[in-house]
Amino acid sequence: MVLAAQGKKINQISIDEIDWLTKLRRGLEETRKGFVTELLDKLGDDPLTPESLDDLETLLIRADVGIDSTDKVISSLRTKLNEEVVGGEAGIKFLKKELKLIIDKPIKDSGSDLLVPQKGKLNVWLLVGVNGVGKTTTLGKLAYLSSKSNYKTLIAAADTFRAAAVEQLKVWGDRSNVDVISNKSKNADPAAVVFDAINSAKKRNVDLLLVDTAGRLQTKNNLMDELAKIKKIIDKKVPDAIVESLLVLDASQGQNGLKQAKSFAKSADLSGAIITKLDGTSRGGVSLAVSEEVNLPIRFIGAGEGIKDLRPFNSYEFVEAMLADK
Repeated sequence: MVLAAQGKKINQISIDEIDWLTKLRRGLEETRKGFVTELLDKLGDDPLTPESLDDLETLLIRADVGIDSTDKVISSLRTKLNEEVVGGEAGIKFLKKELKLIIDKPIKDSGSDLLVPQKGKLNVWLLVGVNGVGKTTTLGKLAYLSSKSNYKTLIAAADTFRAAAVEQLKVWGDRSNVDVISNKSKNADPAAVVFDAINSAKKRNVDLLLVDTAGRLQTKNNLMDELAKIKKIIDKKVPDAIVESLLVLDASQGQNGLKQAKSFAKSADLSGAIITKLDGTSRGGVSLAVSEEVNLPIRFIGAGEGIKDLRPFNSYEFVEAMLADK
């Protein structure tokens, strides 16, 4: 996959990467408006006090950072205040560090900083989530990113419940130059579509098979059973396949997205999350809540409607964009 710009000098960052960083910063503008501007106004250059920490706690919760994440950050800051005087600028720097630690923990626990297909084996990525979070669009963007990163990619249109899903995927497939395996029968068995896609992937020596699934509520047993059936077919057909179940979450849903993550984590074997629609929402902090309260690594984020507007997640970029003061 295309690597993020973290750690690179300015003259080493491509125009494409600069465009993405600018877009991410703009996308998180609403989160900043409801958080950083007020935070900087409250803190200024004065030393942090117990009262200013109370204000910070309120701001973090309002930004959908989550109760657990907020408690952890505030507790760390209180400890630091007992050791030394911390000015406003130093407080922001310390806050950035704490937020990065929270969001990086599940990524480090997973043993892999970046989710990339492993060459020499079939990688199968299942995209799951409720209706309306952008699974199909996200899959199309993943197909583009994977193809441009020189991974041989194939799409399985296993959302057979939504009439427009297959046609929508075919449009994305054409834009990404990636083939789509589908079943023309009405209400076709999603597991059968995945069966055919695996056969095709093996014949073509595909690196990455992306599977679109029907929007499901974690309380709907039949749909969750269908997901389990798909996984059984993958295990049977390709026992050594590397399978990832990625939960797609809409950032604009805030704490509802966190509830979805908690529920899906109980009923599906999730390995990561993709946060979409970060542009134009004041609830970008939910990414931290998902990291802390579900211990789910965030693998990709979307901040725009264009085909290039999905990138591998980078905590440094994200926190810097969210807490930018301009």
